Amino acid sequence: MSGVSAITCPRIFDGDRWHEDKAIVIEEGLVRDIVQLNSLTASMVVEEVNEGFLAPGFVDLQVNGGGGVLLNNDPSVAGIRTICEAHAQFGSTALLPTLITDTPEIREKAIAAGIQAAKEHVPGFAGLHLEGPHLSVTRKGAHDPALIRPMQDEDLTVLIAAGKSLPALVTTIAPESVTPTQVRSLVDAGVKVSIGHSDAGMDQALGLVEAGASMITHLFNAMSQLTGRAPGMVGAALNSGALNVGLIADGFHVHPRTMELAIRAKAGPGKIFLISDAMSTVGTDVTELVLNGRKVMRAGGKLTLDDGTLAGADLDMATAVRVMHEQVGIALDETLRMASLYPAKAMGLSGHGKIEAGNPANFVCLSDGLQPDGCWIDGRKQ
Repeated sequence: MSGVSAITCPRIFDGDRWHEDKAIVIEEGLVRDIVQLNSLTASMVVEEVNEGFLAPGFVDLQVNGGGGVLLNNDPSVAGIRTICEAHAQFGSTALLPTLITDTPEIREKAIAAGIQAAKEHVPGFAGLHLEGPHLSVTRKGAHDPALIRPMQDEDLTVLIAAGKSLPALVTTIAPESVTPTQVRSLVDAGVKVSIGHSDAGMDQALGLVEAGASMITHLFNAMSQLTGRAPGMVGAALNSGALNVGLIADGFHVHPRTMELAIRAKAGPGKIFLISDAMSTVGTDVTELVLNGRKVMRAGGKLTLDDGTLAGADLDMATAVRVMHEQVGIALDETLRMASLYPAKAMGLSGHGKIEAGNPANFVCLSDGLQPDGCWIDGRKQ
């Protein structure tokens, strides 16, 4: 984007603090500054936002689909573009399209599509999340147990190469299927390792943290729980300050009071951050989809298999923000950080999560009722 432009708004949250009646100045797709309105010049193209507020664009690290597309079913650049466009409607300006456990052939198609999407600068595309297939069958959730398997040397080679070719890559693995040595090799290659879909105990999980794993996938879901005598995966997630932890805040995957307790209990510096875990339904009115040949039904705000198992989420990040602020009771500033700054830091996505000089001009407009009303990626309204 060439030239200098500006967007005015009654309120702007920059990721740290609020600004009243100011403007964001944009140059070449980057934030130049947040300034007083009387600092704007006649040469600038000025867009006025008269209601609501601007905040850093949402960063979603787990997005299975959107706009009628599921990455597993359409592992292509076109599929990735549709998913990114669908979630931009709800304020996500950086996201990781996510491949659920599938065959090696589908995985390689998704990686190739991700590499090409980065070359084409698909707006909103920040990298890939490969959730599986190296998980625990015991905690499979909606993943196809026939496709879950331990990590082999060939898998490690593919992931290391992908980590060097994609702008960002995270893979969800379980201690039952991956060794600490493999985790260290992945981390050394720049791959973020997240632990999930596991029945492992706390000590086994922390063994992978020592090897470099730094995230937990969808807290409380598809993992060993916290009990009086066994802390489990949940205990590891909350007790280890080295771990950043994803949370599906739709009110179905985790009860609002449980979310509140988890946030109070989380040891730092690691943070709990919001994810959508969205399926292809986001941005559409479809009532069912197909995942690995199995029907997923949409009803009452959630997605389930025939046996009632939750299968991803019928959730966008703007809705997650409303649930976290209105139902869980988290302060708005902190909720917005959970949707932007904290996932950006967890993933190492430099420049995201804050509106400040030199960062990409990525932000969302929200109404006072926290409904999305447009977003900008690299200074362009989507």
